Amino acid sequence: MLQLFTKKHKGFTLIELLVVISIIGILSSIVVVSMGSAKGKARDARRQSDMRQIGTACELFYTDGSVYPTSETYGGLSIGDYMSSLPVPQSGDTYTWEDNLTPSVPQKFCIWVLAEDDTTYFASSHKGSRMDLIVSPATKGTDCWD
Repeated sequence: MLQLFTKKHKGFTLIELLVVISIIGILSSIVVVSMGSAKGKARDARRQSDMRQIGTACELFYTDGSVYPTSETYGGLSIGDYMSSLPVPQSGDTYTWEDNLTPSVPQKFCIWVLAEDDTTYFASSHKGSRMDLIVSPATKGTDCWD
């Protein structure tokens, strides 16, 4: 009986090691799957932020000149005086810019990008910013949403 308590076992059994390795594998696969959705949400947050920044810069541009920037002034970085730099679209994104150059119609603009889910649009225009559009702003032109 004394020998049962004094005998020292060194190391782990093969079964114990396999159980631990399988638990670690299951936990790591759960973490990897959850990280995919977190990355998508982070990219959407950046898209929303970019739309708000561009909209704010366009409003500042309008305050100084009584006109919204056109595609020429936007692309020529004249708006850059109102932002440290224009946001660079993420890989696979296209920031679509619409402006109204017709002198008889009030100045308007609309910029939008498609969200991660490929069904929602984030847009900024002379009317403000919206992050919940389900109809493409391309169908609305410079009004973005009506």
